[in-house]
Formats: sequence, structure tokens, C-alpha cells
Amino acid sequence: MPNIVLFSGSSHHDLSQKVADRLGLELGKVITKKFSNQETCVEIGESVRGEDVYIIQSGCGEINDNLMELLIMINACKIASSSRVTAVIPCFPYARQDKKDKSRAPISAKLVANMLSVAGADHIITMDLHASQIQGFFDIAVDNLYAEPAVLQWIRENIPEWKNCIIVSPDAGGAKRQHLFLFLF
Repeated sequence: MPNIVLFSGSSHHDLSQKVADRLGLELGKVITKKFSNQETCVEIGESVRGEDVYIIQSGCGEINDNLMELLIMINACKIASSSRVTAVIPCFPYARQDKKDKSRAPISAKLVANMLSVAGADHIITMDLHASQIQGFFDIAVDNLYAEPAVLQWIRENIPEWKNCIIVSPDAGGAKRQHLFLFLF
């Protein structure tokens, strides 16, 4: 695959390595570190001029640090003249804050969308957004992938008594997806 450079943020290096292996690519060279005041420093270790750059960084764990690292990586690639920057974000940060539920409450998912765009992202790939309306927060292309087909296949192949399973949900939003599981079973 010519003209593709794949970078891993520090949130889930194992996932990034598996994606690279699956695509037959080497992960791009990037150094991330913290200054003594906890500022994030990112150094892209190879030329990305004219390349399609993909950055894999999940919004889990140290969410704020991972988000800031992603924003800096996107911006570093953009100002280094990459052709296009795609952020692959399996778990979109602040996705649960997608509407005003109280007066003076921020819509933080919209803020994250704005920050990704301003940093220079051309495309976002994410999974199972908390609400599909988040895609409308962006002025750039967003692909929201769904895990259900892969999860269902895994259940069918790895749980012998899958037809006798009970699927539970942690909240009302998840209950909607639970009904889809039941339908697809």
C-alpha cells in the first residue's frame, strides 16, 4: 500500500500493531514524551510529505492526555505537509456529552469534534458512537463503524450455548443495542 503511513498514539499500541500487521505495514516512527510540567511533546520521526497518514488513538484510559496527544500528532503531520490525516478513534472521547441536559452544560462531544478539525484532521474513523448525531458535529468526513456484526460472529463461534445466553445492558442507551442483538440472534 503505497503512500500510507500508520502511526500509533500511546493509548493502545497493541491494537495499532495488530492493525499494522494486518495491513502489512510498519508503524511509523513517533516519539511521545512528557515535559516536567506534564505538557505532551510529540516528534514525528519520518517524512510524511504527500502521504496519507492514519493515526490510531483511542479515547480511553487517560482520556485528556490521549486526546491532547492525538491533536498534537494530527497537527504535526498536517504542518509537515501530509496529503491527508485520518484519525482512527475506536472509543470517541466525550461521546456521552452529546447534548445539553442542563442549563449551562457544555456539549463536549461537539468541542472535541471542533478541536479535531482545527488540528487538521481530514477524516475520522470511530466505532459505536454513543449517539449518531455526533457525526453531525463535524464538517469533515466521519465513518462510524459498528461492532455488532463482529461481536455476534465471535459469540456464535466461541460460546457453545449462545442460544441460551442473556445479554444485559448497563444503561437505557445500551438497551437499544441489546434489542438489536436479540433480533440478530
